[in-house]
Amino acid sequence: MGSMNRIVALLILLLAATLEAGGDALVRAGIRHPIPLARFGLWLAGAALLFLYGWTVNTPPWDFGRLLGVYVVLVFLVAQVLAIAIFGQWPDRGVLLGGGLIIGGGIVIATSAG
Repeated sequence: MGSMNRIVALLILLLAATLEAGGDALVRAGIRHPIPLARFGLWLAGAALLFLYGWTVNTPPWDFGRLLGVYVVLVFLVAQVLAIAIFGQWPDRGVLLGGGLIIGGGIVIATSAG
């Protein structure tokens, strides 16, 4: 992580996860939107968020590979919140079980890195 403290790194990763999942949600909404101009606007907004995600996650002076486990957990959690809030899609048993494995794996990676 360099000189970056853990709280700052976690907040940056949370921002990046929100940008990534949010950009994906906008692209998905655009694909399903019936009005071509609105569809294009959603795609453009999604592309902008995905660019900001890439910039956010690659700019800090850290070893991203070491933080990847935590990042995957955050992306999973943010994606589930957005799926419920925007698309009304609640996770089924398989998603909850797989999500538990993702979170468990993230904990293993985060606590063994160093």
